[in-house]
Amino acid sequence: MAEHDADDEYDDADEVDEDEEEEATEPEVTIEVSGLSLFTHVGVTAAEREVGQRLLVDMRLDIGECDATLTDRIEDTVDYGAVCETANLVAQQRSYKTLERLCTAIADRLLELYEAHAVWVKAAKPEPPLPLPVSEVSVEVWREAGG
Repeated sequence: MAEHDADDEYDDADEVDEDEEEEATEPEVTIEVSGLSLFTHVGVTAAEREVGQRLLVDMRLDIGECDATLTDRIEDTVDYGAVCETANLVAQQRSYKTLERLCTAIADRLLELYEAHAVWVKAAKPEPPLPLPVSEVSVEVWREAGG
C-alpha cells in the first residue's frame, strides 16, 4: 500500500509539471517600434525650440498575453501604427525643453491609451547642438502601469 501511495505522488507531480509547462508556453507579447522619425520642437534654448529638429523615437510596450496570438486580428492587440501616431501627436502638442519630459509625456499617453503593463520610450537627437562631435544624444524613460 505504501508503494501505491508513492506512485500516486509521482503521478500528481507529473500533472503539476504538465500544468506548469502549459503556463510557461503562454506567449508574452511586446510591441516594439524602432527609429520613428519625428520633427518636433525640443531644446533647452528658445532658438532650438523655435527652429525645431528631427528626433528618432524608439518605443516598446509590454502587453503580456494578447488574443491576437490566437485570433490573428488587429483588434485583439495594440496597433503599432496607432502607437506611432500617438507619439507624433504628443511630440507636436507643445514644445519641450528636455527629452526627459517628452519621453515621459509619450510614455504616459501610451499607458493611458493602450493596454500595456509597461512602456519604454527612447528619444534621440541625431544632430544635437553641441560644440563637440557626437553621433547622437538620447534619453530613455521606463514606466509601468499603475505607477
